Amino acid sequence: MPTNVSGFITVRTSSSRLPNKCLLPFGDGNVLEHVIRRAKHYEIEPIVCTSTDKSDDIIVEIAKNEGVKFFRGELRNKLKRWADCATFFDLTSFHTIDADDPFFDGVEIKSSMALLRNGSYEMVSPSKVSSSGGGSVGFSLATELISRAVSDLAQDEDTEMMWFYLEKISNIRSITLLDNPLTPKNLRLTLDYQEDYWLLESVRRIVGNYATRDCIDRLFIDNPDLYKVNWFRNEDWKLGQVAKKF
Repeated sequence: MPTNVSGFITVRTSSSRLPNKCLLPFGDGNVLEHVIRRAKHYEIEPIVCTSTDKSDDIIVEIAKNEGVKFFRGELRNKLKRWADCATFFDLTSFHTIDADDPFFDGVEIKSSMALLRNGSYEMVSPSKVSSSGGGSVGFSLATELISRAVSDLAQDEDTEMMWFYLEKISNIRSITLLDNPLTPKNLRLTLDYQEDYWLLESVRRIVGNYATRDCIDRLFIDNPDLYKVNWFRNEDWKLGQVAKKF
């Protein structure tokens, strides 16, 4: 695949809120298969980044069936899994694609990675709307930064809330993406709860698996009450993020 952007599709089957959510039906495959195919559609090289836990064997089988690279690392220490994956594939930088975000914006991901490289940054963080549930873009990261972040951590440290650990590193060369002023602010397109799945599957049925984010934004602008299907879950999600931090 002719691309210079590697997307680490971060995924496990274990989930307390919605077990095996990456295996839920989503069009002509499941959620993970869709995320892999969407990355290919936008000419981003997908690398499935999962754990060595036996429960994630099915994820490796999916990666093999889709003909993409995969890496298995620490179950709880996501940062170390990323660092080891980047080292294994000899990558100096990568973008994180959460398998919970099936409608990520391939164009925005490429822009984020270009900013990382051309601006000599170590980290490009997602926009406020995206990180608050919009799910359009992840983090663009320099491998060297992640290696520094995990150097003093226990191997089995729970780094699910990875930004908490990165915030502790001094003098990071970083920047945060700006929100698109045309993007609806109350937009939850990430998969954690049953209501999320209902909305995401409805969006897919209307605009298709590979719709651009501009097209998806237009859907919500033209249907101003659509976001209410799962928006109330955003408070639960935010509280969960804070709890994990501690």
